[in-house]
Amino acid sequence: MPEDDSVISVDYLVLGAGPAGLQAGYYLKRAGRSHLVVEAGESPGTFFTRFPRHRKLISINKVHTGWSDPELRLRNDWNSLLSAEQEPLFTAYTPRYFPSAEDMVRYLRDFAAHHRLNVRYDTRITRIGRPGDFEAVDQNGNVFIAKRLIVATGVSKPYIPDIDGIEHAEPYTEVSVDPAEFIDKRVLIIGRGNSAFETADNLIETAAVIHLAGPGSLRLAWQTHFVGHLRAVNNNFLDTYQLKSQNALLDGQVLGIRRDGDGYLVRVSFARVAEVVKEIRYDRVIAATGFRFDASIFAPECRPELVIKDRFPAQTAAWESVNVPGLHFAGTITQSRDFKRSTSGFIHGFRYGVRALHRILERRHHDVPWPSRVLTSDGPADAVTDAVIERVNRTSALWQVFGYLGDAVLFSDSPPRYVEEVPVDHLHEAVAAGDFGEVESYLTVTLEYGEDHDLVNPFDISAGRTSQEDTSGLDGRYLHPVVRLFRDGELVAEHHITENLENEWDSEQVHRAPLREFLRTQTDRPRVGL
Repeated sequence: MPEDDSVISVDYLVLGAGPAGLQAGYYLKRAGRSHLVVEAGESPGTFFTRFPRHRKLISINKVHTGWSDPELRLRNDWNSLLSAEQEPLFTAYTPRYFPSAEDMVRYLRDFAAHHRLNVRYDTRITRIGRPGDFEAVDQNGNVFIAKRLIVATGVSKPYIPDIDGIEHAEPYTEVSVDPAEFIDKRVLIIGRGNSAFETADNLIETAAVIHLAGPGSLRLAWQTHFVGHLRAVNNNFLDTYQLKSQNALLDGQVLGIRRDGDGYLVRVSFARVAEVVKEIRYDRVIAATGFRFDASIFAPECRPELVIKDRFPAQTAAWESVNVPGLHFAGTITQSRDFKRSTSGFIHGFRYGVRALHRILERRHHDVPWPSRVLTSDGPADAVTDAVIERVNRTSALWQVFGYLGDAVLFSDSPPRYVEEVPVDHLHEAVAAGDFGEVESYLTVTLEYGEDHDLVNPFDISAGRTSQEDTSGLDGRYLHPVVRLFRDGELVAEHHITENLENEWDSEQVHRAPLREFLRTQTDRPRVGL
């Protein structure tokens, strides 16, 4: 293809200037890589100009923490992007614990401007092919050629379930948010996630009856620790149901919707009553069933495979398409790797994922090793203990992306090396491939909730009792550090550092000494290196 003003060639093309796209653009610029971020809207964060519809974010913004350490403060700041300069930070934009979506739009605009990120706005990519390198074409016919593609477009299309007559339902993306339009109406909301409950809460004062319908058991975030499950800020509706205020949760499947005069008849199969099917009349039906990734712009030769009801692209442990080499993903669409188990679907999770993706690309394509430091002292077990305890008491990455991102201690004939914030699945693959050099054995360091934590009511004092003097940590249900020893990719030994009320794992008796002893016992095992 001839070179002209309508053709731009770069090493990295980033699709989308939302939080993930800007985070990727920041690291690419800082590394001096040839890149461009393209955005369909006229400014960053176009998604947040429309969503959530009722304008309150459920990502927390805790300004007053009592900490001066910026790393610790990020544990309660779910909206700031990462930068070496540590600015701008979202916490400077509003004191609200649950901020407005408008604050996010302002913040993302200022982040892009402050760091002078290389973003081209009003550029909607309409087709992506791969005759050789990736070739993306925008709405004006401009062509962008890139060796590698990072897709950070989010879940941009509504997910529409396969329900007969679903076209009669008003989508969450379009339905009116004016409660006055629902006065004395009977309303069915299909879906039981935060968008459904957010919609219901808006209608409590005006609608006569509100039903929320969906399959499976309702999952509450305070119990599962997955922040995408129903949050307390949206569950006022549950009071109106359990305290008998005409509203209800329908546990079952919506089978069909049909017009009935100026209303609708909806068939519902009730799970609690042996799948009995009942037809219920409503004045309005709303579909709040979530969003999905849009793969339609990809030509067949480079269209990524999809997973989880075709809602997300299938990805390797390096956030690369399983069937299209060089096509990587960033942002909320990376949640298919830790679906409903950790936080990759949210800013406070995927900001660290983007940093890890950048390190993977730097090592793979530019021979830049993963940042590491050598641990030296009179005793390796002491050095490792000190390093682990220091990290778990300060890290925000392992705190936020629990059980998925981990630190690693690598052992060989040399002093052990400490590397930070590696996706654990990728670590196993990278060590086996020799990407971290010669490694005889290695430790992973993660923060995790206890086994079956999502099945235990944390407010039931009869469940999961532990002693403050217990140093095993094995019965801990709350977040706590876990250290595992691997050799040849196989788990050799495991140690849990017991939980602490204020997440301060620095007691010599309860935390340090048991870890040190665990590490020293491994000296009896060959090829451990302690």
